[in-house]
Amino acid sequence: MNALLPAPERTLTSIPTALPRTDSVLGQAADENFPVALRFLPGAVRGHLMAVYGFARLADDIGDEAEGDRLELLDWLAAELDRAYLGVATHPILARLTPTIRQFDLPADPFRRLIEANRQDQVVRRYQTFDDLIGYCRLSAAPVGELVLRIFEVSSPDRIALSDDVCSGLQIVEHIQDVAEDIAADRVYLPQRDLSALGCTEAELHAPRTSPALRAVLRYEAGRARRLLSSVVPLARQLPFQPRIAVCGFAAGGLAALDAIEAAGYEVLARRCRPRSRCVALHLGRAALAASSGRVG
Repeated sequence: MNALLPAPERTLTSIPTALPRTDSVLGQAADENFPVALRFLPGAVRGHLMAVYGFARLADDIGDEAEGDRLELLDWLAAELDRAYLGVATHPILARLTPTIRQFDLPADPFRRLIEANRQDQVVRRYQTFDDLIGYCRLSAAPVGELVLRIFEVSSPDRIALSDDVCSGLQIVEHIQDVAEDIAADRVYLPQRDLSALGCTEAELHAPRTSPALRAVLRYEAGRARRLLSSVVPLARQLPFQPRIAVCGFAAGGLAALDAIEAAGYEVLARRCRPRSRCVALHLGRAALAASSGRVG
């Protein structure tokens, strides 16, 4: 079993009442851009993927929406993660995670990084450069991809690096979709340097409709996201059938969301740009075919 990191000094031992209900946390899987656990996968595998998703979503819900002291709640989550590794977690989502941790000998570090991303969200409201944003994505999204590879028992340093790209691309897609929601919470994930270079002021993020300057920024970031998502092909090429289709499904959701954003003319303030299931299936097929044929792109 992997060694645990030290528990935080400040912890709550009982389940905080400020936490969202378990069913509402897990129910959000249907609203993600990508299929969290494709139906063709064996039920046991889908259950393990949902266990990881539940933890990641709970951490995000605490960091984004919980009432009260979010840092204290995240400390509770870190301590509850320790209890999950010991098999004595009290929260249903963490108790559900214990068998997955044990079966695949999952390290604690990816889970810790997901918590750290949400701690960072409480104090960091702006990112100056794209590299700064990627650093955040390495905390907020990349750990999930690593855990997925470990559940399929196909992880390696090279594969995790490619997965990090895919997950960062998915995170950037969400930042593009959620500009209005983020600015309402006084968060801006579009790099400040890019906003400045393309003549977009922060006031334009508050507008009811997307300005030409903001559209230019979004188009630029969307191009970056597509390039990151293209890492799915060299990644999938190295994987057996089931994990290959799973990772292609993740990337396909992000690509389909980008298609929806582009089709809307990058109008993300006045409407919610969601991927169409048919488009997700099309991108999944294309990525899987490219991986099978040995062709990149």
